[in-house]
Amino acid sequence: MAKITKPLTNTEVKQAKAKEKPYKLFDGAGLVLKVRVNGSKSWLFMYKKPFVTKRAELVFGMYPSISLAEARELRTTANELLAKDIDPKEHKDKLNRQQQETLSNTFEQVAANWFQVKKTEISADYAKDLWRSLELHIFPALGKHPISKITAPLTIDVIKPIAAKGSLETVKRLTQRLNEIMNYAVNTGLIHASPLTGIKAAFKKPEKNNMPTLTPDQLPELMKTISYASIKIVTRCLIEWQLHTMVRPSEAAGAKWSEIDLDNNQWLIPAERMKKKRDHTVPLTKQTIELLERLQPISGHREYLFPADRDPKKHANESTANAALKRMGYHKKLVAHGMRALASTTLNEQGFDGDVIEAALAHVDKNEVRRAYNRAEYIERRRKLMYWWSENIEQAQTGELNKSNKGLKAVI
Repeated sequence: MAKITKPLTNTEVKQAKAKEKPYKLFDGAGLVLKVRVNGSKSWLFMYKKPFVTKRAELVFGMYPSISLAEARELRTTANELLAKDIDPKEHKDKLNRQQQETLSNTFEQVAANWFQVKKTEISADYAKDLWRSLELHIFPALGKHPISKITAPLTIDVIKPIAAKGSLETVKRLTQRLNEIMNYAVNTGLIHASPLTGIKAAFKKPEKNNMPTLTPDQLPELMKTISYASIKIVTRCLIEWQLHTMVRPSEAAGAKWSEIDLDNNQWLIPAERMKKKRDHTVPLTKQTIELLERLQPISGHREYLFPADRDPKKHANESTANAALKRMGYHKKLVAHGMRALASTTLNEQGFDGDVIEAALAHVDKNEVRRAYNRAEYIERRRKLMYWWSENIEQAQTGELNKSNKGLKAVI
């Protein structure tokens, strides 16, 4: 006849005293109270492991933190798991690991992991701006939250104050970045689905405004304004360099002397500084080489063509040209990036090959084979295009711009 264990009482548990050696009091069905020589008491669950019938024990916790009644509830749960051939200790360890993973996979940590991948696809300046926006607007409120606890209502509440200020472009960018981070979490197995897929619908769409730029016949007035403007030589050269080379503001501001190849009259911009993460070659013209000669005494001994005012070891801010244009009276009329649009419009009106113009603007051709072919073929055609564009700027600067002059169009 099987031995019947008499259940413990609260009094027995409470009054159990320490002895010279540790001992156990049995409550039945695997539940045991272990009393140590120092008087501490802990609840154990003793059982046979599924399948292998090897004896094992699971610590429930210390008495009185866990009462007799609570220990019995834990025993019931453990026996229910055993009935399903689930080892309760392994089950507990698994839950603990999951809990640790949940706590360690905070939104900020997951965002940092995502950013390590993302920044390989974008320029350094854009990456800096992207991460700064998260630090400023998102991490203070959501950074410490486990990624699995991020919800749409929670996130919308964080973004609402930004929308209330009318910063709808910022809202748009943030919702895009948040969705990218959550999709990364899905793809890396941290969550099953993104809860932020539709959050952009909670906010007004920003009004679509065309980038401020000028028409080709306004180029002479721009060049006149630049020539008379009270701005530093480096800033003036930066504006003209960007206008002649047709590059983006960040690419111009970060130009390095080591990228200049005067033997072949080329400016070689490495992939990591380009928006599309592809090397870009800019043929240098007589006018851009003259700009380099003007800069040589100022920054030729430094790393960057356009050193920053406060710290010449760093390059000028990409917004420097924008700020100067604004002070010159071009606020809402022209931005630095709009000079690319001015070049594109002028060259298209003059009948230049659209593919050559796109290559000069470093717009990526989606066809891999065609892109490889274009890189080799277009460089000389682009050299002629850049020559015409620089000549056109110089004519506008001297007041000799001839609108009917199509220069080298016929051979490009």
